[in-house]
Amino acid sequence: MVRKHKIVVVMPAYNAAKTLITTYNEIPLDLVDEVILVDDASTDETSEVARQLGINLIVHASNLGYGGNQKTCYDAALKAGADIVIMLHPDYQYTPKLIGAMAYLLESGEFDIVLGSRILGGKARNGGMPLYKYIANRALTFMQNVLMGAKLSEYHTGYRAYNRKVLETIPWKEDSNDFVFDNQFLSQAIYADFRIGEITCPTKYFKEASSINFSRSVKYGLGCLSTAMLFRLNRMGWIKSSLFKLK
Repeated sequence: MVRKHKIVVVMPAYNAAKTLITTYNEIPLDLVDEVILVDDASTDETSEVARQLGINLIVHASNLGYGGNQKTCYDAALKAGADIVIMLHPDYQYTPKLIGAMAYLLESGEFDIVLGSRILGGKARNGGMPLYKYIANRALTFMQNVLMGAKLSEYHTGYRAYNRKVLETIPWKEDSNDFVFDNQFLSQAIYADFRIGEITCPTKYFKEASSINFSRSVKYGLGCLSTAMLFRLNRMGWIKSSLFKLK
């Protein structure tokens, strides 16, 4: 716990057997109360490795997608009584060593959401981010900031921490089961005026780290722009989408 706040780390997993042990061993278990891994019908030994580590494990009978995986993660975290929920990818692309910093920023009461930004430190390319992804990240972030009136360094990080109120307010079950889930969730958070903090986060790109291919990246990018436009139209009162209907 962090000053009586229960900290739960959730890991949406798919074929993460090769990196799970390394990731788990860097989690600060002196601060984290519970780790929950949701295996989205992996075809490798992800579940077996999780059991060996003693992680609280949930296994999907069929693949629900990245967004569908997160929905199970957050349901489980809320049921576990989490005050702070931190999403950590088990592919070791993001360092677990920042969990403490993210938890303390939320516990301070100054923020509702903390993002681990790959862009703030200016070293994303040094960590191996492909050039086309870097350019797309910067272009999409610029357009989303303009459309949504925000000033985030990036919208596309998968390293995120939320307080309980965020998960109880945002209608995230309305979101996509695909990769655009992250972007929809963050757009909803901005719409709800939650306070968002960012910390610089080094990232690693390597063979075992999960990554979407070019065609799915294009689909994701179009989904991000569509979400930003939907946000704008809702803010202007021109339409009312269930995506931005707060609880």
